[in-house]
Amino acid sequence: MAVGTSRVAVVTGASSGIGEAAAQELLGAGFTVYGTSRTAAAGEERDGVVFVPLDVTDDESVADAVREVLRRSGRIDVLVNNAGLGITGAAEESSIEQARALFDTNLFGSMRMTRAVLPQMREQGSGRIINVSSVLGLMPAPFGALYAASKHAIEGYSESLDHEVREHGVRVVLVEPAYTRTSFDANAIPADEPLPLYARRREVLDALLAEAIKGGDEPSVVGEAILAAATDSRPKLRYPAGPLARRVTTLRRYAPSTVFDKQIRKINQLNGPASSSVPSAERNTSNGYSSRPPASRLRSR
Repeated sequence: MAVGTSRVAVVTGASSGIGEAAAQELLGAGFTVYGTSRTAAAGEERDGVVFVPLDVTDDESVADAVREVLRRSGRIDVLVNNAGLGITGAAEESSIEQARALFDTNLFGSMRMTRAVLPQMREQGSGRIINVSSVLGLMPAPFGALYAASKHAIEGYSESLDHEVREHGVRVVLVEPAYTRTSFDANAIPADEPLPLYARRREVLDALLAEAIKGGDEPSVVGEAILAAATDSRPKLRYPAGPLARRVTTLRRYAPSTVFDKQIRKINQLNGPASSSVPSAERNTSNGYSSRPPASRLRSR
């Protein structure tokens, strides 16, 4: 099906959660939107979004997907790198192979997509690349170290790349959610070399994460931040998505490192024996959040 000549956006991982919300926000703003999924059929349409098959870990698949969008619409104005996965467990419980697979999606997948669209964006003299990061790109995540490392990496990559391509009319920006009501926790991959000494900590922190996601922001909150990042005439480098994400970024910037460190340990129950219960004192009864953000709860996607 031929698609119109409006501004064109590509959203990776658009079949559910944040990607689906972002696609609908962009569609509502007048974009022609292409969503990607590894299981999509080429040209399949879902609620106005045209899907193309894509595996961001495969160079040929990336090239084919971008080529298909350009064949249909002739341009790409916005790329939203949203596809990602998570690993739960202590850092030493994951093999190097498992860590490499995580980075291949969360970091190198975004790099592949970016490299594929940049030539066309430079040629047209405009474009916006939006990398969906996390507040964990700014702070530590006990028992989520590999995921946090991948998000720290995308932050450094994006900020550096933005300086390189700005003179060509292209901007690179970051959207940073906190925890969001998606299936992230259910879909997260367990560490492939679990150690008994971490079993209790894993149980406690997995429970904290599940409760945090249950009380988290709706995906539409992140979708709105992505739309702002795509359409602002003077884009910011970072777009925290939601009130908690804004608090976290402010605290990380201004709180003394020793104070921040103590809060990370306190809220994640790392100062004493592991407990399977979530401390009621850390909950906010109005919205399910602690007023001080626990690092282990903030795996956004």
